[in-house]
Amino acid sequence: MHEDVLTNQPIVRYENGTLIEKKDHYVTEFPLTIMVNGEEFATVICSPNHMEELTLGFLASEGAILRSDDLKSIQIDDSRGFAHVELTKSLGERFEYSTKRMIASCCGKSREFYFQNDAAIAKTSMSNIELNPKQVLNMMTRLQSASEVFKKTGGLHNAAISDGDTFFEHRQDIGRHNALDKLYGYCIERHIPVRNKVLIFSGRISSEILIKAAKIGVGVILSKSAPTTLAITLAHDLNITAIGFIREGNFNIYSHPERIKIAEE
Repeated sequence: MHEDVLTNQPIVRYENGTLIEKKDHYVTEFPLTIMVNGEEFATVICSPNHMEELTLGFLASEGAILRSDDLKSIQIDDSRGFAHVELTKSLGERFEYSTKRMIASCCGKSREFYFQNDAAIAKTSMSNIELNPKQVLNMMTRLQSASEVFKKTGGLHNAAISDGDTFFEHRQDIGRHNALDKLYGYCIERHIPVRNKVLIFSGRISSEILIKAAKIGVGVILSKSAPTTLAITLAHDLNITAIGFIREGNFNIYSHPERIKIAEE
């Protein structure tokens, strides 16, 4: 499996009034074309690791896979940049418009299906999870400690999924959606329930990220950055607790604060 998320390249750096030749770390950008039942479904620009998880999480979050038994097989040809997926069903007419899409690493409005398929796939959270402030702070600390490649390059999004206690799994990618899809794929492969899990994210909570959390099915999303107004509206509507500005022992709860409990003394 292709795992080269970093490469060293020569650069010229301006430092202290002089130009210096040195080597620096670059993040690797890799096009992965997802073939479903022999047809081209999408090309995702990603970091070339955990690509089976990415493929599985991407297809599940887009509704191409609704149940684990929808998947017959998945094979990654990283030498050519293909993921070959066989389903036990056809995709159906509602996916005809989406074939041969290019999903940019920026993961912004270039996604043609933004708000088109989303309404049908995003789920209102049924999570019963309750967290205390210490758990919230500890999960963000663990995410930052796990982000070694980001520290070297500054060029990757980092995300993790956790239960607030013992379970914690971290992924990173040049695309923020990709990092979340890798986590979703990880849980699907291992039949790990996501309902009472928490997503921890390095970037701002945009409406797209909030919708991705709803598609995955979690009830809480954490970030060290701020949410957008539309993200907060969606969080209220979809019963998701959105927490941001987790810094220096403090944080803001923007929606559904009832899941955060402070122990009575």
